[in-house]
Amino acid sequence: MPSRSIAFLGAGHLATALVRGLLAQKICPPADLVCTSKSGVSAQRLAAETGIAFEPDLPRLLATADTVVVAFKPQSLATADPRLAALTVGKLVISVLAGRRLARLTETFPHARNLVRLLPNTPAAIGAGITGWCAAQKLSDSDHVTVRQILDALGTHAEVPEEQLDAITALGGSGPAFVYEFVAALRDGGVAAGLPAETAAKFALETVLGSARLLARSGATPEQLRDQVASPNGTTAAGLQVLAARQFRETVRETILAATRRAGELARDA
Repeated sequence: MPSRSIAFLGAGHLATALVRGLLAQKICPPADLVCTSKSGVSAQRLAAETGIAFEPDLPRLLATADTVVVAFKPQSLATADPRLAALTVGKLVISVLAGRRLARLTETFPHARNLVRLLPNTPAAIGAGITGWCAAQKLSDSDHVTVRQILDALGTHAEVPEEQLDAITALGGSGPAFVYEFVAALRDGGVAAGLPAETAAKFALETVLGSARLLARSGATPEQLRDQVASPNGTTAAGLQVLAARQFRETVRETILAATRRAGELARDA
C-alpha cells in the first residue's frame, strides 16, 4: 500500500478496532494510516496510542489516500462536509456506519470508484471479529485485495446481500454486548450461589471461552454439546429446565429481532 493509503474519517471504537487490527496483523505500518475526527480529540488520542498520523485538515487528510474509511457516528452522515464529494473522486470508500445503506452513501460520495459497507464488531480489535460486507459494484482485483486485507486483519468475514446487513448488525454487531450480558449473568449467578465475586467472574469468563472454543473445534452443533453435558435428572438438566421455563431461546430470538428492527429504522431515518 502507498504511503498514507488509508484515511479514517472518525476515530471511535470501530475505527480504533480497525486500526489496531491492521497494525497487529502487520497489513500496513502506522505511516500508511491517517485519521481525523469531528472534535479532533478522539483522533489525536488514537494517533498517540498507535503511531498513525492525525490530520485535522480534510483536503490534506485525503490528498494521498487511496482508500477512505468512513467511521464517524452514523447520524453525522447527514451533516457530513459537502467537500467530501469532490475530495473522494476516484477513491475506494469503505463505510462502517450501521444503518447507512449504499444508496444513501452514494449521495455523500457520488464519485467514489466503489463503495463498500463493512459491519465489523468490536472483537475485531484483537483480530477475532466477524464482519459482514457488501459492495456497490463488483470490486476490481486491486480493490478486492485491499478489502480482503482489511477484512483478514479483523477476523472472519462473509460477503452477504445488502438486505441481510440489518440482521448482521443485530447478530454480529450487537451480539458481543449480549454475550457480555450473559457472562455477567453467569457471574451474578455464581455469587448468588455463594462464590466470591472474583471467583465467580473467573469461572463465568473461562466457561464461556472454553465452551466457545470447543464448539468451534468439535464440529458438533450447540445442541449436541449441550446434551453431552446434561445427564438425566442431573444438575445441568435442572438449570436447563429453568431456562426453558423462562423461555430463554425465545427471549434471545426477540432480542435479535428487536435489534434487527432498530437497524432497519435507522436506515429509513437516515
